[in-house]
Amino acid sequence: MNLGFGLYAHILNHENLLFAKQVGATHIVAHTPYSDTRRAGDYDAIWTYDELCSLRKLINDDGLELEAIENFLPVFWSDVLLDGPRKQKQMENLKTLIRDVGRAGIPIFGYNFSLAAVWGRVQGPWARGGAETVAYLDPEQPPIPLGWVWGSVVDPNAPQGFLPPLSAEELWQRFEYFLREIIPVAEEAGVTMALHPDDPPLPTLRGSARLVYQPALYQKVFDLVPSARNQAELCLGTVAEMTEGDVYEAVENYAGQGKIAYIHFRNVRGKVPRYYEVFLDEGDTDMIRILRILHKVNYAGVLIPDHTPSMQCAAPWHAGMAFAMGYMRAALRMIREE
Repeated sequence: MNLGFGLYAHILNHENLLFAKQVGATHIVAHTPYSDTRRAGDYDAIWTYDELCSLRKLINDDGLELEAIENFLPVFWSDVLLDGPRKQKQMENLKTLIRDVGRAGIPIFGYNFSLAAVWGRVQGPWARGGAETVAYLDPEQPPIPLGWVWGSVVDPNAPQGFLPPLSAEELWQRFEYFLREIIPVAEEAGVTMALHPDDPPLPTLRGSARLVYQPALYQKVFDLVPSARNQAELCLGTVAEMTEGDVYEAVENYAGQGKIAYIHFRNVRGKVPRYYEVFLDEGDTDMIRILRILHKVNYAGVLIPDHTPSMQCAAPWHAGMAFAMGYMRAALRMIREE
């Protein structure tokens, strides 16, 4: 197992790469690393090979490895998600992007196949000592406006109104189209496609069905297009929020199958429709038990701390991440020496 850091475009810089290395990370997951607004209305936009190579060099130059890119920009694949008129063109663009990801030497691409996105969370002092964190508290769910996908405007010229309800059957049909198109390309490119579970893990959100809102649904994903390149971006917090199944059994099952590309290491208190994201050592999940399971099945991927509560100090995010990394490093050393 290796420890990594997840960095978004606005904090993916030399200073934070050094911070990640100082607290013990060896790998980086780059969340939508180029998210500038110049691409907002460009339906043929993708990140270029040169951009991908520059990103890897930025990380390598600070002595770290680029393990994964996480998330397409919504405009890259809006019509794939919506089954719109540009679907085939966007799909070809995604194939080009995955080929370039492989050429640039980046092994994993994480994604979340959802119209409603991660939605409805609120912030408050709910972690230990009043540390600032996020929660989902069963809010009202307004429908998704036309021209929006994944919380972003993808068509500024869309008419007024809302997306019609999307059934589970239709969502799975759209997802199967995506998988059957992208997985053969990923196999050729040497890139693992890693699906994030739905957060919040509800069967529907804002009128749209969700794919993986119970642990067992990951098996449906893997069986839909069997391939070593069709894997999970396993978020432990999201799986723990689910109303069915068992997070420990899910980790052992999917890691034992070699189906976990990398892991969001996060703890929560509660389940949908009400839960709180908390420090690693105060939630409902025994995170050391999770690490022991991963060690037993010889999991060799990367774990990144995720959504860490912010501490009351001059550097709230950095302090929270340092606490999480210290916890993870100490726990892994203890388990390896047992």
